[in-house]
Amino acid sequence: MRALLVGTALAATLAGVALAQVREVGNVVFDGVVPPSPELQARLAPYYNARSAVFEDWLPDGSILIATRFGETNQIHRVARPGAARTQLTFFSEPVNSAYAQPGAQRFLYPRDVGGAEYYQAWLRDLSGREVQLTAPNTRNENFKFSKDGRLVAWSQVTPGDPDYDIVVANPADPKTRRTVHEGKGAMAVEDVSADGRRILASRYNSATHVELFVLDVASGRLTPVGPQDRKAAYVGAKFSGTSVVALSDYGTDVTRPVAIDLANGPLRDLEPGARWGSEDLDVSPDGRVLAQAVNEEGWSKIVLRDVATGRVLPGPTLPKGVLTGMGFSPDGAKLGLSLSTSTASGDVWSYDLKTRALTRWTQSELGGLDPARLVEPTLFRYPTFDGRSIPAFIYRPKTARSGKLPVVIQIHGGPESQELPNFNPRRQSWVNELGAAVIIPNVRGSSGYGKAFMDLDNAAKREDSVKDIGALLDWVAKQPDLDASRVAVVGQSYGGYMVLAVAGHYNDRIAGAIDLYGISDWVTFLQNTEGYRRDLRRAEYGDERDPAMKAVFDRIAPIRMSERMKKPMMVFQGANDPRVPRTESEQMVRKLRGQGTDVWYVLAKDEGHGISKKANQEAVRATEVAFLKKVLRID
Repeated sequence: MRALLVGTALAATLAGVALAQVREVGNVVFDGVVPPSPELQARLAPYYNARSAVFEDWLPDGSILIATRFGETNQIHRVARPGAARTQLTFFSEPVNSAYAQPGAQRFLYPRDVGGAEYYQAWLRDLSGREVQLTAPNTRNENFKFSKDGRLVAWSQVTPGDPDYDIVVANPADPKTRRTVHEGKGAMAVEDVSADGRRILASRYNSATHVELFVLDVASGRLTPVGPQDRKAAYVGAKFSGTSVVALSDYGTDVTRPVAIDLANGPLRDLEPGARWGSEDLDVSPDGRVLAQAVNEEGWSKIVLRDVATGRVLPGPTLPKGVLTGMGFSPDGAKLGLSLSTSTASGDVWSYDLKTRALTRWTQSELGGLDPARLVEPTLFRYPTFDGRSIPAFIYRPKTARSGKLPVVIQIHGGPESQELPNFNPRRQSWVNELGAAVIIPNVRGSSGYGKAFMDLDNAAKREDSVKDIGALLDWVAKQPDLDASRVAVVGQSYGGYMVLAVAGHYNDRIAGAIDLYGISDWVTFLQNTEGYRRDLRRAEYGDERDPAMKAVFDRIAPIRMSERMKKPMMVFQGANDPRVPRTESEQMVRKLRGQGTDVWYVLAKDEGHGISKKANQEAVRATEVAFLKKVLRID
C-alpha cells in the first residue's frame, strides 16, 4: 500500500505532531504510529478473511436471507435451500447488515447508512435488483415491521438533533403513501403490526430496565399503555398473539422472561415463573401458539420453545455451545431459522423443524485459512471484587504456551449495558496465537446478562465502581502463577474506551499500556456533543450534566482530568463519522496526553463511525493494535 502525507489542516486536527509522522493509507490516517511489519500483516490477514453467515429472515418461498461478506463489507444474500450457494442481492461499499422480508412477495427491505453516520435510509428491493427508496431523506429510520399480509410497513423515524422518534407507516407498493401516524415522545420503536394493520405495538425506551409498551391505533394515533402500570419495568421483543401480547419482561423479577398480557383486561401472566437466567430475544409463530425464546446462560445461548397458552416447554433444538446471532419462525410456522457463532467457528445458519425435530445446517462458513486446531475455547471464572461481589469473566489461554509467564490483555466491553460473550472473535484469537497472551474478557458491574440489579450497580454517581472491578481483576492476575502482572494491557471501545482511560488514570503503575477505541474522555463534552436522538437516553444511564451535583461527579471522574497520572503508552482509535462518541472525545484526550509527554499512537478512519465495518480498515487497525501490544508487552 502507498503511504501518503495528509494536508496540514488534517494533521493539525489530529494532534499537532510533525507532518512527517502522519501517514494516510487508504481511508485510515496514522498519526505518530510505528507501522506494523509486512510479515505481521500477513500473519494476521487470515483472521479477518474468516466470514460468517447471520440469519435475517425467511422469504415467502421458504428460502432464507442472510448477511455475509464476500468482499469488503457485509451484504444481503439469499440461500435457496440447505447447502445451496449464497446468492448476493445487495452490492454496496457500505455494509448492509439487516434485511426484512415482505410477506406475500419475493421482496425485502434493507437499511443502509453512509460512512458509519447511522442515519439509516431504507429501500425495498426484489430479487431481480429493482428497488425503491422507502424513507424520507435526512432522517434516521429503524425498527421496521410489516403487517402479516405485507400491505403495510411501519417504522420509527427521527430527524437530526431531535430526541423524539415518530411512528411512520406506508404501503410498500407505493412509498409515496408514507405518513406519520404518531408524533412520539422519546425513543419510540415499532415492535409489531396487527394482522389487520390497524394497530401497532410500540415501545418507548427510557433505560435498559424501563421500557414502556403501548398499542397504537393507526387511524387515530392514540396510544394505550399495555401491562401493569404500578412500577417501572422493561418489555422487550413484544409480539401480538391473538388477544394477547407476548413479550420478554423483568416485571416483578430480576431477569427478563416471557410473559403474556391480555389486551382486554390487562393482567400479566408469567410464562416462566422462577426464571434463573434472562432471555434476550423472542419470536412468536404466525398462528400465535408457539414462542421461541433465546436464553442467555452465563453468556452461552439456549433456545426454548413454549406453548403460549400454557407456558409449557416444547421440544426444541439442542445447539452447539455458542452464541445466537439471529432467530425467526418461517412464514408457515413449521420451522425456526437461527444462526449461531462459537468460539472456534465463525457462525452459520440452521433451521429447526418443529414437527420432525430435525436441526438442519444451511451454510458452511470458511475460517479464511485459519487452522481450527489453534483456536481457543475460553474458560469461565469469577473473581472477588472490592465490595464482596464476584465478577464473571472468560479467560483465553494459548494452547501452546511460550516459556515463562504469559502477558495479559484485558478487553472491556462497551454499553455499558452489554456483555462479553464467548462467540467467534478473530481479534481475541489473534492476541492469543500471535502474541502468546492470555486474554481476559470481564463482565463488570453494569453489564447485561446477570439481572437488572447487577446492571444498575454502576449508574450515575456509582460509575467508578465498575473501574474498581478492573482493579480487582488486576489483583487476581497478580495471584495467578502463570500470568505476568508486570505485562498487562487494557483494551476497550466506546464505554469500554472510557473504562480503559479510567484504568490508565487509577492504575497507571499496574498496566504496561492501553488501547482506547472511541472512548469517552469527558462526560460533560460527551453528553453535549453526542447526537440529539440519543442524548437523553445516555443521561438516563450516566447522569445529567445539567444537574450541578452530577456535573461535580463528572468533573471528578472524567479521564481527561486525571491525564497527568497516565504515563504509560496509549493507542487511540476513532471513526471520523461517529455519531455516538464524537471524534472530539478522542482528539482532546490525545492532545492532552501528548502535551504532557505521554507516548500516544492515534489512528483515524475517515469512512467509519462507531466501530470498524470495512475489511481493509479492520486489517489495518487490528495489525496496528498487535504491533502496539507487542511493543508495550515486550514481546519479540
